Amino acid sequence: MVKHMILWTLDPRLSADMMQQVKAGIKEGLEGLAGKVPGLIDITVHIDGRLPSSNVDVMLDSTLESEEALRAYAMNPEHVAVADKKVRPYTVQRACFDFEI
Repeated sequence: MVKHMILWTLDPRLSADMMQQVKAGIKEGLEGLAGKVPGLIDITVHIDGRLPSSNVDVMLDSTLESEEALRAYAMNPEHVAVADKKVRPYTVQRACFDFEI
């Protein structure tokens, strides 16, 4: 199995209300991929409970069956649509950490 973890920093020019809407949209969009993307075992987007020591705004924690499933997930049209519409327009920084478990 493979863990796929992403950390995003949202555009600081977003208003507080817009930032909350964007976070909710990212969570809804990505978690909505559960059961739709082959090889995706688990997906959770963390947007609440952020402590002041944090320096990112959103965290994706997902588990996939294999490295091949991760590559397929990255190209999956439903995933790409969420990334293009709900994530990329509002983020200024992305960090990714993928590893086998």
